[in-house]
Amino acid sequence: MQYWLMKSEPGTWSWDDQVAAAEKGTGWDGVRNYQASNNMKAMEIGDRAFFYHSVNEKRIVGIVEVIATYHPDPTDASGRFGMVDVKAVKPFATPVTLADIKADERLAELPLVRQSRLSVMPIPEQAWRMICELGGVTP
Repeated sequence: MQYWLMKSEPGTWSWDDQVAAAEKGTGWDGVRNYQASNNMKAMEIGDRAFFYHSVNEKRIVGIVEVIATYHPDPTDASGRFGMVDVKAVKPFATPVTLADIKADERLAELPLVRQSRLSVMPIPEQAWRMICELGGVTP
């Protein structure tokens, strides 16, 4: 299993929206960055990702699971970009903020810290476990 972080603007698509999508999940559309797109291409069914509220909140609020691998994004008229489908798995008991992550030197190499504008990024397993612990969830 691989681990990821996926950012969403809560005003566009929030954790509550993701939970409301239930088991059918939703397509993670609208990604127009090649590195983020390549990260989605590497995702497999069953991979887990942190659901991160970006913009003003800047915090991890839950965990989603990949339920469909990379396929065309119908919102991309150029046909260059695709998406994966994800469903909500569980919320964090305590959201983990970007400030929390930056305060822990063991997490200093995460793309979230080093490439702050990247919207879909890999998370090493050890960092995944640490962040889950901070959020009060079982990895």
